[in-house]
Amino acid sequence: MANHSALTELLSIMQTLRDPNGGCPWDLKQDFKSIVPHTLEEAYEVADCIESGNLNELKNELGDLLFQIVFYAQLAQEQSLFDFNDVIEQLNAKLTRRHPHVFGDKKALNDEQLSLQWQAIKAQERSEKALTNTSLLWQDIPANMPSLSKAKKIQQRVASMGFDWPTYHGALDKVSEEVLEVKEAITHDPLSDHTAEELGDLLFATVNVARHVKRDPEQLLRNANDKFSARFEKVQAYLHAQGKSLETASLEEMDNAWEAIKKHK
Repeated sequence: MANHSALTELLSIMQTLRDPNGGCPWDLKQDFKSIVPHTLEEAYEVADCIESGNLNELKNELGDLLFQIVFYAQLAQEQSLFDFNDVIEQLNAKLTRRHPHVFGDKKALNDEQLSLQWQAIKAQERSEKALTNTSLLWQDIPANMPSLSKAKKIQQRVASMGFDWPTYHGALDKVSEEVLEVKEAITHDPLSDHTAEELGDLLFATVNVARHVKRDPEQLLRNANDKFSARFEKVQAYLHAQGKSLETASLEEMDNAWEAIKKHK
């Protein structure tokens, strides 16, 4: 755990990097918007460390992610908006407020009771910071959140209000229904806006199934990407062993290699 002096040193380093007299030119020309892509990249690198089991590197990646927060706080301090200490104080207050069963009445709650309590607290927070140009329903869901995660968030929100399938069976039946609608749309015009809309509905319905079986759709798709990539590399090696390449092999040869790899996974 970082001690007070280490944190103080980190904040001092950030101030020096942003010092107009002798600071780093790259850091000096950054603003809130320009460092957002770096923040997202660092967050994904943290996730990659965890998912790949590379925990020895996790400390380093967490440090890079922390630096992003320190950077935002420094920019805000320069504009007299808030500072790093304000970020910590607000976080402390939020964690305490959202865990009354730990810091308040200390009641023992089961999973269902915890979920209901969490939903009530979040609803109260949304109502307290209502914005005139945004529906209260979606106000705290970032507009640029990855679409699979956003779909899950939206579904969780309406489910908390009782609009949900009782079990995964209803969600799975909805996927089958959407598949039929996609087939019909593609048969009529594969390039139409209607076909695109039906494909979106199918993706949304699939996320609902993942949510019902307690899986994160973003992680599921990342796993599927990795699985496909690794298997296709084996297809390449399989063809190479036969004196062929991806560039010269026919679709049938690649498909046969794919099926052979699947049988020996």
